[in-house]
Amino acid sequence: MRILVIGSGGREHALLHGLAGHELTVAPGNAGMHSLADVRPVDVQDPASVVALAREVDAEFVVIGPEIPLVAGVSDALREAGVAVFGPSQAAAQLEGSKAFAKDVMAAAGVLTASATQVAPGSGAADAAAALEAALEAALDEYGPTYVVKDDGLAGGKGVVVTPDREAAKAHAEAVLAAGNPVLFESFLEGPEVSLFCLVDGETVVPLLPAQDHKRAYDNDEGPNTGGMGAYCPLPWLPDDGVERIVAEIAEPVAREMVARGIPYQGLLYVGAAWGPFGPAVVEFNARFGDPETQPVLSMLDPSGPSLADALFATATGTLSSLPSLAWKPGFAATVVLASSGYPAGPKTGDVISAGDGASGGAAGGAALLDDPTRVLHAGTGRNEDGDYVSAGGRVLNVLGHGETLEAAVAAAYSVIEQIELPGSFYRKDIARPAIEGAIAVVPAEDTSAGDTSAGDTSAGDTSAEGE
Repeated sequence: MRILVIGSGGREHALLHGLAGHELTVAPGNAGMHSLADVRPVDVQDPASVVALAREVDAEFVVIGPEIPLVAGVSDALREAGVAVFGPSQAAAQLEGSKAFAKDVMAAAGVLTASATQVAPGSGAADAAAALEAALEAALDEYGPTYVVKDDGLAGGKGVVVTPDREAAKAHAEAVLAAGNPVLFESFLEGPEVSLFCLVDGETVVPLLPAQDHKRAYDNDEGPNTGGMGAYCPLPWLPDDGVERIVAEIAEPVAREMVARGIPYQGLLYVGAAWGPFGPAVVEFNARFGDPETQPVLSMLDPSGPSLADALFATATGTLSSLPSLAWKPGFAATVVLASSGYPAGPKTGDVISAGDGASGGAAGGAALLDDPTRVLHAGTGRNEDGDYVSAGGRVLNVLGHGETLEAAVAAAYSVIEQIELPGSFYRKDIARPAIEGAIAVVPAEDTSAGDTSAGDTSAGDTSAEGE
């Protein structure tokens, strides 16, 4: 099958590796993807450009990786052109594109989530400015002492501030409003975070392995929110019925509600949930595979069951209900993100990446390590004039590890990343450490009819960060 993958990061590299064996094109791609696919340029926000490329490469199937083309309506344009596409419609992608829309759907579906208040930008008039100031202060009064302040739109996983500092929370809200976007204040959800990817075709929901990512830039969950600094799967601390509950209490009700609204969901629904005293409550939805959780999750797919291509194509063509059960490898997988100097605020680019004996993976031979997608996935890389890999983004590489135990999987990932050199780069040294040490505890379930989804502390990092 001729498959076109849209995107350029580690998530898309993982998708390409999972789709190996087919005739693959990726756009815009990155330097590390050439061994798996034909790399083409494209404006991912322009539906007409993507349709034109799909026709040029005679794609039978298009897989959309990032959220921006989904919210821009690329999947709708492809469907109108008669091309099968994995990715929800523009209307359905509002579950990620508008947090207010997602809250409305959850309320109608009876899904637990944080309470929230939206404050919209004012007109600029003096009386409007005073009203806006009053609305901000009222929201801050209601949602402290731990403030969760979100850009009500797409922010690449970095539009959220979670802080006990009222002034910092207000400053973030004002910055979002100044950019012309509404801001959402939410109650702080209690409990460790679960990322569950679900294939959704109308009312049919098929879950993948549960994962957990690490949002903060530095060890011990310190520093700013990022797009994700590492992840692992499955979750040894999740209750035995954890996946089933998330599907039954969140994914399936939302899928039914979307069908009832006449905008059925068809694609990947990422459920970010905090497991608190009332069970799983939604932190956020994403309308696509999350990054970096995709990298370890897809690496665990066992070829004895349906292939990744089979699963995604069945979802896209309305036949997910007849897909045989997915199979998963035993053990655990983990990924650690190598970030460039200055990430996330001002990442430095253009520095040479070397590995192993110092060879850079250039055209003349280089390190096989950097070209092995079972161990290294490229997220933000390019090539210099000498053919060396160079940094071309904030999150540069995703390093994978597998093992019979979670500790072994994480150790395998670190044994690889320690061989890679990039000037000024950094990575977290504590990926999955709370889970390995048994520091993550799921609180006993209570009667969900009580309906209290407001928040307390979290034992596994920031449960209010976005999942990109």
